[in-house]
Amino acid sequence: MSKPHAPGWRYRAGVASRAVAAIAGGYLLAALVTAALSVTLPMARPDAVTAATLLSFAIYAAAAVWVFAVRSAWRAWAGLALPALLLWAVLAVGRSA
Repeated sequence: MSKPHAPGWRYRAGVASRAVAAIAGGYLLAALVTAALSVTLPMARPDAVTAATLLSFAIYAAAAVWVFAVRSAWRAWAGLALPALLLWAVLAVGRSA
């Protein structure tokens, strides 16, 4: 009997990259969503922060699931980086105004 073929280093690197994207990238995206919503929601500041923080848990979970659902690790990173850059820009413009 022969051994089953073990996954190669590319597969393992892709899974590791997705795991880092899910953990670190998802956290960054959730934190940026929280920050952006905290300053833009039209309600009292403590209520806006609470609502944004509660939503961030769903954003983090959705990002982690999405990272493993896309075709490649590159798309996973790009799909987290683009919204993160947009949210960062919103926050940067909001601070300068």
